[in-house]
Amino acid sequence: MKARSSKAESVEEVLGLYVAFAEQHYDEQVTQLDHALQTAALAVSEGADDALVVAALLHDVGHLLELEAGATGPGAGDMRHEATGAAYLDQLFGPAVTQPIALHVRAKRYLCAVDAAYSDGLSEGSKRSLEQQGGPLDARSAPDFESLPESEAAVRLRRWDDLGKVDGLTVEPLEHYILLLDRVGGRNTRS
Repeated sequence: MKARSSKAESVEEVLGLYVAFAEQHYDEQVTQLDHALQTAALAVSEGADDALVVAALLHDVGHLLELEAGATGPGAGDMRHEATGAAYLDQLFGPAVTQPIALHVRAKRYLCAVDAAYSDGLSEGSKRSLEQQGGPLDARSAPDFESLPESEAAVRLRRWDDLGKVDGLTVEPLEHYILLLDRVGGRNTRS
């Protein structure tokens, strides 16, 4: 088997990760694939643009890269999946996709800092990972996050991420998104 590059070379390669690890769980009741598909479906239902739908679908690709590298168990090997995933995808997709992905963990930390009801509504898995991710942002960091160009998109993605954890929910399959991924990717989309 060919060693994986640190950058995705095609949409087909990225989809291969979702197929290979479709049934794996990451500290939630739903599988990796179900979570990705539910998050994307929520983005579509709220009228998100194509780039943000792609970001919603691929936001946890960093976890799949961790699984491929041999990480096991809840939280094992979390090598900043948001940064790893965004960097892995940046050769195929522009900042409208990769920046919300890169910021979706910081968006959780931001929301926990500014909205107590949000914190209370987190899944047990998200509460555990929040601790590993540094906890809520401090009062000085929240305005810094708000000033980032993709912060609003990251907050929208984060909210869909939190809701996309319903065991047994039926949504569009992965194949439904292939043309969208090819269109938004725009380069090196097929190997």
